[in-house]
Amino acid sequence: MYLASWYKKNQNKWWVLPLVLPSLLLPISVWCNANTVMDGGRVFLVYMPLGLMTAFMLVFGWAALPGIILALLVRYIPMKGEMIAMLSVIHFLLPITISWGGYRIFVPRRSSVMFGVIKLTAQRMLWLVLVNSVTFLIIYQVGIFFGWYDSVSNTVAENPLHTGTLINFQAVLVGCLTGIPFFYCAIRMFRNPHFVFSFWSRMKAQMQSGVTKSEVALWAGIVAILVSLLLVPISDFSSIFTTDYTLTLILPLMLWGAMRFGFLFITTAWTVILIILCSGFHNYLPPYMGFQLHLAIASSCYAVFSITIYLMAVVTTRQRFLHSKARRVAFIDPIVQMPNLRALNRDLSRHPSSALAFLRIPELELLGRNYGVQLRIQYKQQLNDYLQPILNADEKVYHLSGHEVAVRLNYESYHEHIELLDQRVKQFRFMWDGMPMQPQVGISYCYIRQPVRHIYFLLGELSTMADLSLSTSKPESLQQQGPNHVQNAVRNKVTMMNRLQVAIDSGNFVLMAQRIEGIRGDIYHEILLRMKGDNEGDNVFMPDVFLPVAHEFGLSSKIDKWVLEATLKFMDIHREQLAGSRFAINLTPASVGQLQFVSEVKLLLKHYNIQPWQLIFEVTESNSLTNLEQANATLTALQNMGCRVAIDDFGTGYASYARLKDISADILKIDGSFIRNVLSSSLDYQIVESICKLARMKKMLLVAEYVETDSVRAAVRSLGIDYMQGYLIGRPQLLETLLEPGNVALINQTP
Repeated sequence: MYLASWYKKNQNKWWVLPLVLPSLLLPISVWCNANTVMDGGRVFLVYMPLGLMTAFMLVFGWAALPGIILALLVRYIPMKGEMIAMLSVIHFLLPITISWGGYRIFVPRRSSVMFGVIKLTAQRMLWLVLVNSVTFLIIYQVGIFFGWYDSVSNTVAENPLHTGTLINFQAVLVGCLTGIPFFYCAIRMFRNPHFVFSFWSRMKAQMQSGVTKSEVALWAGIVAILVSLLLVPISDFSSIFTTDYTLTLILPLMLWGAMRFGFLFITTAWTVILIILCSGFHNYLPPYMGFQLHLAIASSCYAVFSITIYLMAVVTTRQRFLHSKARRVAFIDPIVQMPNLRALNRDLSRHPSSALAFLRIPELELLGRNYGVQLRIQYKQQLNDYLQPILNADEKVYHLSGHEVAVRLNYESYHEHIELLDQRVKQFRFMWDGMPMQPQVGISYCYIRQPVRHIYFLLGELSTMADLSLSTSKPESLQQQGPNHVQNAVRNKVTMMNRLQVAIDSGNFVLMAQRIEGIRGDIYHEILLRMKGDNEGDNVFMPDVFLPVAHEFGLSSKIDKWVLEATLKFMDIHREQLAGSRFAINLTPASVGQLQFVSEVKLLLKHYNIQPWQLIFEVTESNSLTNLEQANATLTALQNMGCRVAIDDFGTGYASYARLKDISADILKIDGSFIRNVLSSSLDYQIVESICKLARMKKMLLVAEYVETDSVRAAVRSLGIDYMQGYLIGRPQLLETLLEPGNVALINQTP
């Protein structure tokens, strides 16, 4: 145990692995060489030792030099004596140190990473291959000139541009280009046997998706056939396929492998194939006429093939990596870092049957406005992490836009899984800056069979069911509830939204007016809105039908502006008949919350030359009136302009005493539910009386709604309420009916 830990701690020191491994691997690299005799001198087709020594520098750095020197001395002293051994050490060390030093200058960081990195390819090919090979060959030529290498003929020594010199240079070049990556991986496997598994996993990861064992076997079989043809000795029965012609057929196969199987696979395979082909060159190169030319061409083919295969493998592997990364990014939301809707669609298509759960968290929108978008992001991330323990390996949580997420579940026993999911969600506590939060979550679900079409429409139906779940506090099944009524509701809502948009663009609305009568005899009218049907003669749509849809789709402020402009236009056209007219116009919270609304009102009043005192803006309090500060600023600006502000339907919903303290208004309209029962319910009477006292304290005028009988009118008068509205006073009528003589006289009378 102690020895293993000592070895692990010191294995990269110069006196451990870097000192021993070169002596063990140098004989193997020499065995991989291929050489022959030409013009009395020895030439190499491939030369691997220089690539081995450079690979040691990549793995161990300068710590490899003592081991390299030792390996060269151990090999060459018994063979050639001490002098030649020392010269051989210099022959290897000079190109290695020059090329390695230059490479480290230009690549100071991560210089020893795995081969196949496209950013390092140019520097490695320049310094570790080209500069290394050229320097090694120059020293070799100098050694020939001074007679250090006795086996080389005078012809080679006298002519540096001899064919043998070219072949030797190509051999060293090919040896560096193929040997460095090959021995680099081998050395790392010796240093750490676990690198074998890393190498294997990386090699599989680099392969093109869709590559099968059959394709690899087919490729390997064709390569084996071509190599076997090249290794068949030349005889009288030989064909062109047993000559160096077949050598050219190997390149397309290697390019196929480079494009499909990745860098690590093809460079390793090509190195082994190259060593085999170079060792058996005498079988496919004719020894008779033109042997030197054929040998030079074959050597050039090795060099060109190696460079082409290397570069093609690097580029295609990089492109495949980028494409794979882009595909992964396309299925992951870049902000939330969760699978997105595209990933959900893909995963649904991969399973014949699935269950889809839809989680809706509406309070996230309000929390996001108060605490920022980061809260929504972290909520979904924490919820995703919290749900993982109950999900299977192939089940995921998917990010949807806004405050919604989806969960794909396996079809088997999905009912029990939904119950477990509901329990888990209810137990979830979201932590934000140390503060626990538990917003309400609505859950809906359904089962899905392939093929999945109209996923977006399905999610809309699930969203509607999730809204129902918020009120029932239990998961709602789309199938059990029946999808037809959900589909009809969604379809009707979309139809109404389209009808509203057309009505806004074409003015397909009808303005109604209902009289509001003061106890002093003055009157004004409330503008009420109706929407025309699609065809002539159709019944009109009441506000409670289309206004909720308008609010949901963000059209309510456009409707308010249309009503305001249409009313002002009517007043402008008929200003002579209706000189004393006053109109109350309802405003939605969307309009009150807009910064530019006051300036738009000013422009319209100026354009139609209408006095501000002729307008009363009625505001109905609701939960959507969230920005009270902006709403109060808008209402105050309207009052300062000369308009009056009324609070509608006071006493119900969100129109409460607490809100009244914060909002500035001139008129208070008491909700008709209290006025209708003011005589029959003592509680309602006390409520109305308290509202009247509050209004007098705030110096506000009072309007009683739903005055429909004489007895109610008398009770309202006795309470001191200033104005009355209801069917007894006047029913809603078309705005144009105000032009009738009786109505004109009533409007223009002086109280």
